Amino acid sequence: MAERLVVKAPYDQAAIKEFPLDDWAAIEGKLQTAALLAADRRKALPVPDRIAILERCADIVQERSEQFAFEAAREGGKPLVDSRVELVRAVNGIREAARSIGQLTGEQIPMKLNAASQNRMAFTFREPIGVVVAISAFNHPFNLIVHQVVPAVAVGAPVIVKPAGATPISCINLLECLYEAGLPREWAQLTLCPIPLAEKLVTDVRVAFMSFIGSGRVGWMLRSKLHPGARCALEHGGAAPVIVEPDADIEDMLPLLAKGGMYHAGQVCVSVQRVFVHRNILESVRDGLVRLAERFVVGDPTDEKTDIGPLIREAEVDRVDQWVREAVDGGAKVLTGGKKLSGSCYAPTVLLDPPADAKVSREEIFGPVICLYTYTELDDAIRRANDVPFSFQSAVFTKNIDTAFDVVNRLEALVVLINDHTAFRVDWMPFGGRKQSGLGIGGILPTMREMTEEKMFVLRSPRL
Repeated sequence: MAERLVVKAPYDQAAIKEFPLDDWAAIEGKLQTAALLAADRRKALPVPDRIAILERCADIVQERSEQFAFEAAREGGKPLVDSRVELVRAVNGIREAARSIGQLTGEQIPMKLNAASQNRMAFTFREPIGVVVAISAFNHPFNLIVHQVVPAVAVGAPVIVKPAGATPISCINLLECLYEAGLPREWAQLTLCPIPLAEKLVTDVRVAFMSFIGSGRVGWMLRSKLHPGARCALEHGGAAPVIVEPDADIEDMLPLLAKGGMYHAGQVCVSVQRVFVHRNILESVRDGLVRLAERFVVGDPTDEKTDIGPLIREAEVDRVDQWVREAVDGGAKVLTGGKKLSGSCYAPTVLLDPPADAKVSREEIFGPVICLYTYTELDDAIRRANDVPFSFQSAVFTKNIDTAFDVVNRLEALVVLINDHTAFRVDWMPFGGRKQSGLGIGGILPTMREMTEEKMFVLRSPRL
C-alpha cells in the first residue's frame, strides 16, 4: 500500500484531508512528461493562450477566494483575516504574470563597430530554461505557489511542484484553477512525496531550474547537489533589523512594528525581529509595543476575531520557548509574553536587550517574538544590525532624510524600508536575500526572467 500524507490543522491537530504519496515510478513519469515538453519547442503553448489561461485563472481564484482563504487558514494556521489578504495578493500575482509576459524582451546588440562586425545585425530573445522543479514552504501556502508555478506557466516552462507537506491543499487548489482555465495538466504537475524522493527529483539531470523556499540548511544542501548546469533560486529566512532613531514618529511606527513582528505568529522570512532603539526614546517604544502585543487575540485561525494563530508544529512552540529561555538566562528581560499558551500557540513576546550571542539575536526566530536593543550611536546600531549571517529586508524610522540615506547605504540588505516595517512587500517588486538568506531574485517578473535564458541570433548580409 502506498504511503499517505495526512494533513492536520496546526491549531488542534484535527485531520483535514489525506493524500497518497508518489513513489519514484510516479515521479519518473512526471519528469519524463516534463522533459519531453521542454525538449520540443514546437509543443509550447502559444503566448496568447498562456495570457488567456492566466487571466481566466485569476478570475476563478478571485471567485473562490473566500473558500481558498479559509482552507489556507485551516491547514497553515495563518489567521483568516490575513489569509484573505494572501488570496488578494495571489490574484494580483497571477494577473501580474499575464501582464509581464510582454516585458520578457531582448535587445539589439551593436554591430558594425569594427571591420569584423560589418554587414551584420544581432538581437537577443528569451526562451524557457527547461524543466522547473518548485519546492515550497508552508507559511504562505497559496501565494508562494503562485510565485513559483505561475511564472513557469507564463514563460512556457513545464513545472513540477512539491508543496510543503503541511499545506498541500492550497497548492492543489491553485493547480485545479489553472487546469480549469485551460492549462494542460502536463505543464504544471503536482508531486507529494517523501523528502528523499524530493531530493532525488531536484537533482535529476533533466531538471534545469530549482525554485526552493524553505530553510537555509536544506536549500544550500540541495544547491550543492544540483546537476552541473542546473540553476536555482533560493529563498530562506532572515533576522530582520529595524533601526529607530530618536526623531521617529513613534505613534505611526508602533502598529507597524507590532504587526510586522507578530503577523502569522512571526512565521514570515522578513518578520520584524531585531529592533534597535535609541536610548532617548526607549521607554516610549518599549511601553507602546508591549501594550499592542498584549492586545493581540491568539487562537483558532479560522475565527474572525483571531489576530495570531498557532505555530505550524508543536515542536516549533517548544523551540521558540527554549530560545526565549536561553535569552532570559543570558540577561534579557521579558517585557510581555515569554510563555506557551498551549501546545500549538505561543504568547506574543517582547524581549529587552537579549545578549548578542543568543539564538534570538543571531538566528531567525520564526515565532511571535520581537527583540528590543538599546543604542546610543547610530554607527553602533548599524554594526550590530549587520552582524548576522542573514541579509534580507531591513528598515529605519527617522524624519531626517540624510540619516535615512546613510542607513540605506550602510545596511546589508536587498531592501531597506524607510518608515515602514520589514515585512512590507508587493508582488511585482524584486524580493530576495543576500548572504545566507538566499540566492537569486524573486517577484513575478524577476522570477520569469530567471526561468528563461537569453539567446542571440546574428544576421549577416552584404546588404547590411
